[in-house]
Amino acid sequence: MRFKHVLHLLGVFFLIALTAQLLCAQPSPKREVRGVWIATVGNIDWPTLATGTNVEKQKQELIHILDEHKKSGMNTILFQIRPSADAFYGRGREGWSRYLTGKQGKAPDPFYDPLDFIIDECHKRGMELHAWINPYRASTTLNPNHFSEDHITKKKPEWFFTYAGKKLFNPGIPEVREYIIGVIMDVVNNYDIDGIHFDDYFYPYPDSRNTPIPDRITFGQYANNFSNIDDWRRNNVDILIRDLGIAIKAKKPYIKYGVSPFGIWDNKDANKDGSNTHGLSGYRTLFADGVKWIKEGWIDYINPQIYFPFQNRAAAYEILVAWWQNHTYGRHFYIGHGAYRVNEKKPGWTDRSQIPRQIRYLREQPNVQGSIFFSSKSLTDNLAGLQDSLQRNLYHASSLPPTMPWIDSIPPHAPFGLQLKPSDNKRMNNLVWQKPDRAADGESAYGYVVYRFKEGEKLDLNNSSKIIHITYHEDDLQYTDIDINPKEQYYYFVTALDRMKNESEPSNIRSTEKLSKYSSVYTMK
Repeated sequence: MRFKHVLHLLGVFFLIALTAQLLCAQPSPKREVRGVWIATVGNIDWPTLATGTNVEKQKQELIHILDEHKKSGMNTILFQIRPSADAFYGRGREGWSRYLTGKQGKAPDPFYDPLDFIIDECHKRGMELHAWINPYRASTTLNPNHFSEDHITKKKPEWFFTYAGKKLFNPGIPEVREYIIGVIMDVVNNYDIDGIHFDDYFYPYPDSRNTPIPDRITFGQYANNFSNIDDWRRNNVDILIRDLGIAIKAKKPYIKYGVSPFGIWDNKDANKDGSNTHGLSGYRTLFADGVKWIKEGWIDYINPQIYFPFQNRAAAYEILVAWWQNHTYGRHFYIGHGAYRVNEKKPGWTDRSQIPRQIRYLREQPNVQGSIFFSSKSLTDNLAGLQDSLQRNLYHASSLPPTMPWIDSIPPHAPFGLQLKPSDNKRMNNLVWQKPDRAADGESAYGYVVYRFKEGEKLDLNNSSKIIHITYHEDDLQYTDIDINPKEQYYYFVTALDRMKNESEPSNIRSTEKLSKYSSVYTMK
């Protein structure tokens, strides 16, 4: 019996080892979006109620969150800066959020600007910062104590309707759309953001009674030649999406503009062009035509919230991934993953490897450029071991965001003058380089990537496991490598990135010893 037991254990260990080998076999792409939503509405992710309104605690908590996501391999942060016609930033026309300071309209004390702060902290870590904005939600409550005296709902009450205990901007009023665009352009003009991002909240989700949206009077006033109220509502959202995109690109063409709609555009049983699904339709219920926005080139990326497991009866992950791939029209498609669902006792979610399997699956698809996870806390709390899977396996190697050639395809020039100086105890290597001259499009470096290879390794820039540092600060011209073995010989070079993450040729190569044949041999596609 003992011998059989030993054989059984050996078989189990063999299967575990084989599974681990298979899981690690898939190469980690050098270019993919690895994003996470940091939700501020209701203090879901930040600032937690534990920090109260203590500014230093808020900052330290945010730094900890970003450090955790950096360790997990993330390269994109989607930070909710306008949860309900209020602000997590200071240079705009709307008042401070009560989720930040406890009282709407009250500034942080001592003063700081969370958007400035998180932009700087993300860029230090080689992460993009996309400003996540809720365009139409004006409140999450009707409690008068939760509104400041100068809140837009009090200044322009005719712009709003009440639905399901919330106040919402009425998208059919032209002045409403102009106001929202102005609010967002305050952020575009005043902050060094990398992207503007909308989630799935356009017209409201139906309440439990399926109450009609109270906008028929508005439809009568601003019909705009539409006879069908559903088509009119979709057109109202279309106008906002289109006109905001025009405004953003006229001011800062490099700002990425994307939307994360509900995972199902429309169902095949109602629309021959829809997916083979049987769930809520973003097109019919929320009046959000994400396919039109990307087909018309109004947005740079679509990020549908495919918060469903494989083989789900109503809406299977694999069916929706395949459907959306056929509706990207040359723009980027990122998948929204419901990380908060991983502990649910429901079919599909009892499999703790559900989301890791989803990531491996999307990497095998020809037209998917990455993942975004909802939400931050689900990862930092390591629900179902997901953060461990990302950090130790799936996202162990660094990754850059994919380029967007329809915006910019010209790479910067390479940095030059790379110098290497080992510390006296040989436990640190100090690197210093020079900023490149401007490229043909007038751009110099926006950031840098540092590569390190051991003696005998192929100097391949497509091998993302050799990236040891990424920064999005153009004047960060040095780096100290402390993760070294004094007995190893290392080779280093640096590349430059422009604003759209186009990458230059490498700099000169430096090594801890005399340069050998590797000094002029590298591979870069």
